[in-house]
Amino acid sequence: MRIALATDAWHPQVNGVVRTLAATVAELERRNIEVGLLTPDHCLTVPMPGYASIRLAVAPRFRVRRMLDGFAPDIVHIATEGPIGWSARSWCLTNDIPFTTAFHTRFPEYASVRTGISAERFWPIMKRFHAPSRAVLTATESLGAELAARGFAPVARWTRGIDHGVFRPTGYLHPAMRDLPRPILLSVGRMAPEKNLEAFLDAQVAGTKVVVGDGPALARLRASYPEVVFLGRLMGEDLAAAYRSADCFVFPSKTDTFGLVVIEALACGTPVAAYPVQGPIDILGPDGRGTGAVVAAPAGAVCDSLEQAIAEALLVDRADAISLAETFTWEYATDLFVQILSEVLSRSSASRSLEPA
Repeated sequence: MRIALATDAWHPQVNGVVRTLAATVAELERRNIEVGLLTPDHCLTVPMPGYASIRLAVAPRFRVRRMLDGFAPDIVHIATEGPIGWSARSWCLTNDIPFTTAFHTRFPEYASVRTGISAERFWPIMKRFHAPSRAVLTATESLGAELAARGFAPVARWTRGIDHGVFRPTGYLHPAMRDLPRPILLSVGRMAPEKNLEAFLDAQVAGTKVVVGDGPALARLRASYPEVVFLGRLMGEDLAAAYRSADCFVFPSKTDTFGLVVIEALACGTPVAAYPVQGPIDILGPDGRGTGAVVAAPAGAVCDSLEQAIAEALLVDRADAISLAETFTWEYATDLFVQILSEVLSRSSASRSLEPA
């Protein structure tokens, strides 16, 4: 099976979409599955308005068409709804090549936060993009159910994993956090309005708040919250050290479709506090013990009051956080990905064999 993967999100961006795709590509190549990448690296790009670190491809249609013609994929997976995604979609429809899509990001809600326009105005664009897809891949059952209710079909679940060799409970502690007053409350993510970080920074809780990440709101947040420790972007072992150094990981976002950072924190033994919304509740479950592969004791807490969720998460045993994280692996996630694409190819081949000569 020759898979072309088209994405507008790629290195050097640091986010859950890029980490998911990079890990999946690595696992596919380990299995000797041929993968052709269509990324912004292959195109002329310009900074995204309001978010200069994200670069968007300019008029990529010709380059995408040429690359797909040369690679001749059996199937295309389109990861994002940006210029490269739309160009790959057009090529697939023109050449009658089956393709799948993924719903990684709640763009309607993100656009609503930034523009003040109702998210419902943006949903028809998303539905149009995904309509010809042979399968719309979602990270959680709850998101899949929501998309199905909105008329997206067919929907297939594609879970996530993490690198357990990096995100683990053993290892050094981050030196900038070692002597901070406890409890140490950590949040990791993009510094942008849709991440709802102020809900964490305004929470009336004891201890020290630490934030890891960068983004367009970083300078403003540093000026507004001088008592908070902002460490900027951390990656790999340094990020794992920050997770290990915290007593609680706080995930205030209400718009994420999953939240890889939640699993990374759990794998380092750090209990998680979050709102009971899509993403964290699909990982932690309403009682903190997960969904599907339920573990014996809570790994964190979800609550409409973030302060209450933090208080409950601080009571969690770190070993129980690790137990839940162990149920998420890239090997299993890639098994699902390959299974979905293989089934799409089989159905496509069967359909073509029934067509009149």
